[in-house]
Amino acid sequence: MTHGPNRSRLPIAATAVLAAAHFIACDAGGPDYSMLLTPDSLTATAPDIFQARFETSKGDFVIEVHREWSPNGADRFYNLVSNGFYDDARFFRVVSGFMAQFGIHGDPEVTAAWLGQNIPDDPVLQSNTRGFVSYAMGGPNTRTTQIFINFGDNSRLDAMGFSPFAQVVEGMDVVDAIYSGYGDFPPNGNGPAGGQIYSRGNEYLSADFPYLDFVRRATIVSE
Repeated sequence: MTHGPNRSRLPIAATAVLAAAHFIACDAGGPDYSMLLTPDSLTATAPDIFQARFETSKGDFVIEVHREWSPNGADRFYNLVSNGFYDDARFFRVVSGFMAQFGIHGDPEVTAAWLGQNIPDDPVLQSNTRGFVSYAMGGPNTRTTQIFINFGDNSRLDAMGFSPFAQVVEGMDVVDAIYSGYGDFPPNGNGPAGGQIYSRGNEYLSADFPYLDFVRRATIVSE
């Protein structure tokens, strides 16, 4: 993000040059992420309204998506959740009083597949107030997979183009309890370095930031 006050307090998308060597979890007998390696095939249109349940290390929360609020954002989110993208994802940037950000896949090869898979901006029809969910971005038309949940009134983000597509309708107390001890990205906090998340994934986060909370599983629960 190159505009707006206090850049360190914006839900920006981290950028990095990816390391040459990646790993695929399914090769080691883990989850099958094969569909996630072909983003161009995941283009289903989302229902007008649907809910997604996030089972996390702190408990469960449910977000309700309204496609009319942000059609491109809703469609992308529906495809990501439906294909397990957020499973085992860490809440890697949690700033008290501001927001909880997540949405970089734990497998760097999957992450690499989604770099550059930008969706067009949607008009801002809702406000970034408590419980609303928007995509992180690094400028116009750069939304991909990272999302954030607003802890409080961040309506100043509205004018910057952050378009909420959903709202937490159950379990906001769980969201409030997500571990925030590491804080923001360096140098404004002690959180993970964006480039390392992209290149090493959960290997890096588990080793160097063991207290991060994470999504155990995300599923569509109503359409």
